[in-house]
Amino acid sequence: MAKLYFRYGAMGSSKTANALMVAYNYNERGKKALLAKPLTDTREIGVMHSRIGLEQPCISVEELVQMNDAALKQYDCFIIDEAQFCRKSDIEFFVHIVDDLGIPVICYGLRADFQQNLFEGSQWLLAWADKIEEIKTVCWCGKGARCNARIDEKGRIIRAGKQVMVGANESYISLCRRHFREGKTYPDMQTKSDLPKRHMVEK
Repeated sequence: MAKLYFRYGAMGSSKTANALMVAYNYNERGKKALLAKPLTDTREIGVMHSRIGLEQPCISVEELVQMNDAALKQYDCFIIDEAQFCRKSDIEFFVHIVDDLGIPVICYGLRADFQQNLFEGSQWLLAWADKIEEIKTVCWCGKGARCNARIDEKGRIIRAGKQVMVGANESYISLCRRHFREGKTYPDMQTKSDLPKRHMVEK
């Protein structure tokens, strides 16, 4: 039975590489997998590219949702990257593909933004996906990293700003919850909580 999958992970957890490997496995078995990602991801339009160098051509989610059922039925699987940028209506379309056409849809993306708020696409995937799986990565301290921290050019955490700002290692780092809360993005970084109490002056 076809299912809607949501495979989420923090930045740097190899989500795109995983998506490309799944597509390769389908194609190797003579099946047709269609890759798509939202146009919000402006880094490489028409290409799904992983940090380790794997890449495949893809269409946009905006193009996908315009396809009729006859065109959709030509495929055995749909693989969506950067699914956090999808709209609620896009996720509803994925549900249609799964429930009415019997074709699996596998979505990869972030769960939450740099302020730990859900993206629209992630919110509805968490609500409607048949299977939710975490793709794990680690913080610099070795603990599981589930927080996506936005950083400036000096590696300091940015706490305010617009939700969507497309970027990679120069703009984001994955941290465990403790170090995200402390704002500690590397081992020898001194934060306010690290300072001796005698140096903490009340304002």
